Amino acid sequence: MGAYLLDWAAMLTRWLHFIAGVAWIGASFYFIWLDNSLKAPTDPDLQKKGVSGELWAVHGGGFYNPQKYMVAPASLPADLHWFKWEAYTTWISGFLLLVWVYYFNATAYLVDQAVLDISPGAAIGTSLGVLAGGWVVYDVMCRVFGKADKPLAIVGFVLLIVASWALTKVFNARAAYLHVGAMIGTMMAANVLMVIIPGQRRVVEAMKRGEKPNPEDGRRGKQRSVHNNYLTLPVLFIMVSNHFPMTYQHPRAWLVLAVIMVAAVLIRHFFNLRHKGKVVIALPLAATAMFLALIIAMAPSQNAEADVGPPPTLEEVHSVIGLRCTRCHAKKPSFPGLMVAPQGLAFEDAATIEANHERIYKQVVETEAMPQGNITKMTEEERNLIGRWCRFMRNRKPGDVAPQAAPSGTSDAPSMLPSPPQQTD
Repeated sequence: MGAYLLDWAAMLTRWLHFIAGVAWIGASFYFIWLDNSLKAPTDPDLQKKGVSGELWAVHGGGFYNPQKYMVAPASLPADLHWFKWEAYTTWISGFLLLVWVYYFNATAYLVDQAVLDISPGAAIGTSLGVLAGGWVVYDVMCRVFGKADKPLAIVGFVLLIVASWALTKVFNARAAYLHVGAMIGTMMAANVLMVIIPGQRRVVEAMKRGEKPNPEDGRRGKQRSVHNNYLTLPVLFIMVSNHFPMTYQHPRAWLVLAVIMVAAVLIRHFFNLRHKGKVVIALPLAATAMFLALIIAMAPSQNAEADVGPPPTLEEVHSVIGLRCTRCHAKKPSFPGLMVAPQGLAFEDAATIEANHERIYKQVVETEAMPQGNITKMTEEERNLIGRWCRFMRNRKPGDVAPQAAPSGTSDAPSMLPSPPQQTD
């Protein structure tokens, strides 16, 4: 019952994380668009009031006229909305998911002994250190570089890629990608909690005391807000990357991530400039070229070893799957914390295995994403065996006879197929 309730909690928390993330990113996109689209007011009265930009818009049957003040209005309105809980809720729910999915099942989802012989406790401690350390380094850099945005962006990106490379040397591939996203998300949420909102509060408190607000608070808040805006697309990619093992399972996964992040930033920059009335078509073209280069460079190559020898029998394939996969992919999984098979796939009968041979090939042979973190120690020989069978299934023609099981007593591989029904008189 505990695992069942945990699944419900994880599902609802993931849903909350998604909803809050949509709200936070939507607000970020809107306010950067708004800030880039503002025009200097032509009304002298607005200029006297300190309005630096305004915009007329129509949406949902109504007209809107947002205005931005150079520092702050002469007097505060009674009702002032703060944009913060979208960010806080996104981070809190994301951290809870990190705990439930990766910390509670660290042996399977966080640790890969083939990458680094590390205990689950040490892996969790490293994970927490990455989240906190990433923010500290980033915050110090922002204070050191100050208004030098371009050098800050270049050095920050280099350090982020170095961190991505280092994480692939500590965690399993999927967890390494996730932690890059979690580290960036922590920076973004901390920007709101530690810089943007405190700066806005100081402005409000200064106005209440009748003092002139410090414009540096506005500058720093704007800088961090712009950083968050450019980081949204890389984070969104990392959030969905777990569905595409061809990325995080690549031998140079950190480089794949670096190229995708650069392309994402170029796309974001294109839209930010477009909102200012500047259309730089070279930006999306460069991003497209990067993706095309990745597609070509990452194209899977045929494994010659997997084609050596005749295709194995389904019984041999089923034996390997039963040994290496059915701890999770079973009607009643034995793996701790799992109540149902991932994606509902229970590989306990021949029909299911045959029907999903393409999916098995992609996950087990092509990307080697499964078993997760290779926790069941599937060997290369076993992957090649499955690969030969899957290729036979893919290429067989009408009339081709599937490989048959060896006669009883001649095969060392135990059959895991159900015994045929006994005939009775």
